[in-house]
This record gives sequence, C-alpha cells and structure tokens, in this order.
Amino acid sequence: MIKKITLSLVCVILLLMAGYFYIAQHVEKYVNQTLALDKEQVYTITSGDSFKRVLAGLIKKQLIKSDSFTPLLHRFYPQMIEVKAGTYLLTPQMTLKQALELFQAGKEHQFAITFVEGSTFSEWLESLQQAPYLEHKANKLTEAQIAESIGLKKQKVEGLLLAETYHYTLGTSDLDILRRAAAKLQQVLDEQWSKRQANLPIRSPYDALILASIIEKETAVESERKRISAVFVNRLNKRMRLQTDPTVIYGMGDKYNGNIRKKDLRTPTPYNTYTIFGLPPTPIAMPGEASINAALNPENSDYLYFVASGDGGHVFSKTLSEHNRAVRSYLKQLRSNK
Repeated sequence: MIKKITLSLVCVILLLMAGYFYIAQHVEKYVNQTLALDKEQVYTITSGDSFKRVLAGLIKKQLIKSDSFTPLLHRFYPQMIEVKAGTYLLTPQMTLKQALELFQAGKEHQFAITFVEGSTFSEWLESLQQAPYLEHKANKLTEAQIAESIGLKKQKVEGLLLAETYHYTLGTSDLDILRRAAAKLQQVLDEQWSKRQANLPIRSPYDALILASIIEKETAVESERKRISAVFVNRLNKRMRLQTDPTVIYGMGDKYNGNIRKKDLRTPTPYNTYTIFGLPPTPIAMPGEASINAALNPENSDYLYFVASGDGGHVFSKTLSEHNRAVRSYLKQLRSNK
C-alpha cells in the first residue's frame, strides 16, 4: 500500500515538474520573441504604469504578440516587474526580454539638440520649440524673464550660451538646456579670461564675448580667427570704427532682407559699427570657445582691414590703399562669376 502511495506521489511530482518545465519553456520562448519593428522607435512609460499595463501597451501597438502565457510572465521574471517611467529607444532585433530589462533599469533614451556656433538666440528658441519630448516653458516668457530664470545677470541672452550639442531625457525643459548652456559658457569664459593677453582694449569678460561673437560671424575658417581678432583689436586701439557688416545686419533686425545698402551703413543703430565707435552694446551671436580664445589672444600683426577673397577666406591689408585694391579684385571676381 505504501509503495502504491509513494509511486502515485512520484507520478504526481513528475507530472507537476513536466507541467512546470512545459510552461517555463513556453514563457521563455514568449519573453524572447523579437519585437515587431523594422526601424527604431521610442516608447514612453508614464508615471504609475504597472508591469501589466506596459505589456498591454506593447501588445496594443502590435510590438509583441499575446498568448495564454502572457499573464504568467511576471511569475517567472519577478525582477522585471518594477518598470520605471521614461522614454526608451526600441530597436529592430530587440527581444521583449531586452526591452523589459531596459524598462527595469530605467535606461532612458537620450535625445540630442545641437546649436551651431554663430547662431542667434532667436534661432535657439526656434530649435527648442521643434525639439521632441522637451517641455516648453521659454515661449511663455520674455527674453528678460528667460535670462532671470536661467541665472543670468544681463537682460539679453545673446552671446551668453555656449553653442554645442546637449543631451536630454523626457521631462527636461527648454529652460533646463538653456541653464546648462549658460553655465558652460561661463565656465569657458572664466578659463579663457584668466589666460588673456595683457593690454587688450577689452575691459570685461562681457566685452570679450561681444568681440568673439563678431569674429564668429565674420569667419568660419579656424586659421583666420586670431588674425581677424587682431584687425579689430588694432582698430580699437587706434580708435577706428570697426565697420563690420554682421553688426549692421544684427541691428537691422527684421528689416534685413539679405542685402546691405549704403543707406543701411549710414543709418545709426546701437549696433551699426559704421556709425559708432567701439563695440556694440551686446554680442550679436553665440560664440564658440575658439572665437572667445581668439578675442582674448589675437595674432600679433599690424592688419587693419580685411575683405572676402572669394574662396571662403579673406585678404588682409595694413593700409587703406592695399585694402581698396583687394576690394576691387574681389568685386572683379564677383562680376566674372556672373
């Protein structure tokens, strides 16, 4: 009798074990199914979403299949139950298990936004407005309010943000990015200011940013930055007007249509360096680190003028007569190219 009972128990145990391994095998197969994706896709888990709701969401979006083993998934993989809110990047060939491990670890996808050196604050605001998964707060504020919100002492933001690539996750606001850009710019400026040349006609770090922004707008050629800086520094030392077109354009604002006329050069604005002496009142763009360095460490030269060469660079001159010849040569080249 005891032998029969023992044999029966063994049979029941074996059946239970067989059933368990059968279910485990199918759950394993289910969790290792490949997501139905042919390209990358972001997937957002909102705060309060449960493991069950996340699975239901993946099924609803037809990223995974549903079967009778779906409700058992949490029993075999209890470590994956605690999913974290966020936005995640799902990729082709990724399995459901890999996706759940991503959700459990909270490894959110990092979005990126890039600001180009020489861009203006208004262009930054446009880029921020179009950036995905970013909380928009700046569009409800004036420029002065934005400046105060990100910790700036000036009321104008122009020139006070460092142009580079910034990464962010879901829930980041545009003000968060601007705050980081302001802090990075200040860090770079402090470092460059401490290593500046002696006896420059630059009274403050802010003046350095103004000059750097002009250099940034005048050339994209790395090797020319310090020479262009030297031209402006030499002119400031001689109390000559800077006479640089980018400042005129900035001062024209919405009136600029792509062309500068002689009338525009003679029309006074706070930024028209053909009519004012010294630097304009604020930067005219967001300078990069190289231009800040150039503003504070100009080349040792006697150049006072420069004009476009026609091949992307500039021709530099020490006298007005040399400069006029270079201008005539440039205009002749322009006419021949028409």
